[in-house]
Amino acid sequence: MEVAGDNRRFVDNITLRITRHRTHDCSSSSPQHKKMNKTIRFLLSLSVLMICLSGVHVSAAAAQKDRFFLMGSGVLHLENLRNNRDARVELLTGDGQINESALETVDRVFGFPTVAKGEHISPRLLFMLSYFADLVAPGKTIYIESAYRSPEYNEQIRKKGANAARTSTHMDGMALDFRIDGVDGKMLWETIRAMDCCGVGHYGGRTIHLDDGRPRFWEAATSGTRTTKPDYNQNIYLSTLYDRYPPNENLRLSLSGISTLAFGVRNTAELFQAGNPTPTGIRLPLRTGIEDAPCLQFNNRKDTRFLFTSLPATLQAGRYQVQLEFCQKPFPQMPDRLISREIEVFR
Repeated sequence: MEVAGDNRRFVDNITLRITRHRTHDCSSSSPQHKKMNKTIRFLLSLSVLMICLSGVHVSAAAAQKDRFFLMGSGVLHLENLRNNRDARVELLTGDGQINESALETVDRVFGFPTVAKGEHISPRLLFMLSYFADLVAPGKTIYIESAYRSPEYNEQIRKKGANAARTSTHMDGMALDFRIDGVDGKMLWETIRAMDCCGVGHYGGRTIHLDDGRPRFWEAATSGTRTTKPDYNQNIYLSTLYDRYPPNENLRLSLSGISTLAFGVRNTAELFQAGNPTPTGIRLPLRTGIEDAPCLQFNNRKDTRFLFTSLPATLQAGRYQVQLEFCQKPFPQMPDRLISREIEVFR
């Protein structure tokens, strides 16, 4: 039986305490230790009871809380130094669901055009931010130096010599540059880099860049943001809305890192087990809401953010990746195929 997240942590905590006690002295037969042994038996019984009470309702809430691999508390205090907007938000509701109202508030602070985009700032990015902020400076204000950038603004600051990539994840609401007072930027960069979870850059000082794109890292000398070489869509990246899914759930896929539009995606994706180059044989029909054709055409940035499919109801628990195949490529240098970050299917 699978233990719900909160109860699993409870049981782990009890186990840790018991281990510490036994390590301290497991040979004594004094009255005090006999009393402690009774306490241990009680705690073990209580932990078993908590496991048995991990019913459907609790497991569903835990599943909501664990939709991403890195979560944190979900509590963020944000202050945008560009637009002087700030907010304290809780990304999870009381029953563990993602808080839609909090995402709208974050969009406002980030300067993200929610209605025009049809989506929010990446929830994965926000929960990763919460995770790392809780790790190094819980409860402290996160000062945002750069959040969402329109493609026009991104190109404008590039021409002025800023460290802005042509295919910046800032344009897709997947990145921010931030600092936390009292936290060394290089130390935080190294902490995030060690997780191999995301994009993290450090240009010196206290400020770092964080994005939920392809796992990679860089410093000012290795960023390559000022290159004039064509990208040919070689930095294109495929992500999912969440990290964890139950079977038979809709799966939203999004493209980012695009340098040139007017390309196509085959209308069927392939499912792979993570780390296994052999296809599972499971093919996933893709839909966009724009057209139904063998080669789905993408001519604007917004459309590339919304590809949909459904996970099979019979899909076994495990880790998987989704592979797309491109068609009508504008450049031969553009990849033929693209595989997503890992997702986990739970039952």
